[in-house]
This record gives sequence, structure tokens and C-alpha cells, in this order.
Amino acid sequence: MKHLLVVSLLLVASVLAGCASHPSPELRPYTAEETRELALEALSRRGLSFDEYQAKKAQLLGQPQKAFGFDQHGEMNAERGGPLHGHSS
Repeated sequence: MKHLLVVSLLLVASVLAGCASHPSPELRPYTAEETRELALEALSRRGLSFDEYQAKKAQLLGQPQKAFGFDQHGEMNAERGGPLHGHSS
């Protein structure tokens, strides 16, 4: 009988102790800077191309979008036989 009484008292004490403790810290709203940092971290984890990443980043930071990317000449082909300006062949 004493064993049952001790077990029930321990059970009640543990339930009351669990109810009295706070399982999580106080929630507070994020500041604007923290929100921006979280958004930039999430953006860096997405698999965007360089141009898309720069456009989204400029949008998040409130900056005007800069034109990034390749120029109008494209990539140079090594098999192309044309002479380079300013270089001897």
C-alpha cells in the first residue's frame, strides 16, 4: 500500500513540475534586420541562377537591379580562326 502511495505522489509531483515549467522561451517578433537576414539565408539555399539570385537579392534589399550576365559577344570559340584585336597570331 505504501508503495502505491509513493508512486502516485511522485507521479503527481512530476506532472505539476512539468506544468509549471516553460517549454519554450518567450516569443518575440523579429526585427526588420532579422527578417531580412532570414530571407537572404533562404534565398541563398534556393537553386537559382546567378541572374535570378542577384535580382531577388536586390529586390529584398530594396536596391535597384543591376544588369548582370554575359555581354552581347557571347563566348569565344577556340576553333574560330579569326584574329584577335591587339594580339599577334
